[in-house]
Amino acid sequence: MKNTTTTSRIVLAALFAALTCVATMIIKIPSPLKGYLNLGDCIVLLGGWMLSPMYGFLAAGIGSALADLLSGYVMYVPATFLIKGLMALIAYSIFKFSHKKLGRLPSRILSGISAEIFMVLGYYVFEGFLYGFLPSAVNIPANAVQGVAGLIIGCILARLFHPVFTQGDL
Repeated sequence: MKNTTTTSRIVLAALFAALTCVATMIIKIPSPLKGYLNLGDCIVLLGGWMLSPMYGFLAAGIGSALADLLSGYVMYVPATFLIKGLMALIAYSIFKFSHKKLGRLPSRILSGISAEIFMVLGYYVFEGFLYGFLPSAVNIPANAVQGVAGLIIGCILARLFHPVFTQGDL
C-alpha cells in the first residue's frame, strides 16, 4: 500500500488501536500482583512492524492504555501507554535495520524479543515503585509468558498480512 494518505494512516492506526484494545481485553488472566495477562502484545508488535514509528507508537499505546482504563486498571494507564508504545517503536526500529541482512522472520523474532524484554522490565520497574521491587519480581515469569505468546502470534499474523502491508508504508 504505497502512497497512502494521512487520513488512511490515521484510520489504520485507529484500527490497530481498536484491535489492540480488543485483543488485550478478550482474554484476561489475572497475574500474581494485581495485573493481568493478555493477547494484546501480538497486535502491538504487528503495529510496530506494519505502521510507521509514530502511528505504531500511538496505536499500541492508546489501544493498550484504553484496555487498562476500560478494565479498571486505571493506575496502569500511563505506564501502559508508554511501555506498549515504546514496544511498537522498538519492534519497528530493530526490524527496519535488520530485515535486509537477516530476513523478515529472524528480524521479527529479534525485534519482538527485544520489545518483549522491554515490556517485562518496564512493568517490573513500574510495579517495583508501586509494590516494592522484591514482590514485583513475581510478575516477571507471567509477563514473559505473555511476551512469548504475543511474539508467536504476532509473527503468524505478520506472515498472513505481509502481502497487504509492507513495513513502514503506513
